[in-house]
Amino acid sequence: MPEVLVLSGKGGTGKTTVAGSLIALVAAKAYADCDVDAPNLKLIVGSFAKEYDETSFGMGKAVIDGALCTKCGKCREVCRFDAIVEGNPYRVDGMACEGCTYCAHVCPVGAVSMRPSVTGTCQLFIRGDERFSTAELALGSGNTGKLVTEVKRHLKERAPKGKGLVILDGSPGIGCPVIASLSGVDFVLMVAEPSVSGISDLKRVVADASQMRVPMAVVINKQDVNIRMSAGIEAFCQAERIPFLGAVPYDATAVEAANCGRTLVSYDCPAATAIRTICKRMIQLLEEMERQ
Repeated sequence: MPEVLVLSGKGGTGKTTVAGSLIALVAAKAYADCDVDAPNLKLIVGSFAKEYDETSFGMGKAVIDGALCTKCGKCREVCRFDAIVEGNPYRVDGMACEGCTYCAHVCPVGAVSMRPSVTGTCQLFIRGDERFSTAELALGSGNTGKLVTEVKRHLKERAPKGKGLVILDGSPGIGCPVIASLSGVDFVLMVAEPSVSGISDLKRVVADASQMRVPMAVVINKQDVNIRMSAGIEAFCQAERIPFLGAVPYDATAVEAANCGRTLVSYDCPAATAIRTICKRMIQLLEEMERQ
């Protein structure tokens, strides 16, 4: 099953709105929310039964054994994150510790050890033959890339066998979760916003996908908010030879859909009509790529 990742260079472009609409239009049986910092796709795809929660562990955090600690202070001297808290005994502030292991190496009595820390909680939901994978990042955790990889692995292991598209709602930006989301996918649909920051961030995430050699296409959301910048995005796509699949007009119905927990294409409105056309063009492009 081909994996289609929906990305945007920045938050607020309408990426999740587009991803949720694609899921409904192609009747996807397997989909995931890879935006583990703010997983909102579950708010618009309807009710599911939870199959399981699974704790995901990342790199270790330092822990001090109070029975062994002599309070020599060497660990505090080398900790650049100020994670060692002086006391009786010394202790580690888990929110500040970055798991560098320096304190464990310098402790003369072996009182410091590294223990796995919780990155977040992976969740798999079922509804008939549909599977929805997502996760919630633990407070203060920075290991979002690893958690995204786990989200994708769980979906792949539990997805129903057969034909159809797998839709992944990615993270905004160009950081670790985006790189983890891009890894192994077959196609990326970039959702762009016609603003100065929207164009700038689009170019950055396009560079990421190009470096990883993932085929892509671009759509513009809220296109009529700034016609001049929308034209600039189309010109960029033409110059870079990136397929441009269409534009979605600003539509207040999108706000209503989000507030009601429904996909935009469940409404009859101009934005939904545009997304339906974009979906058809995307499927045609995927079919052409498969024939090549």
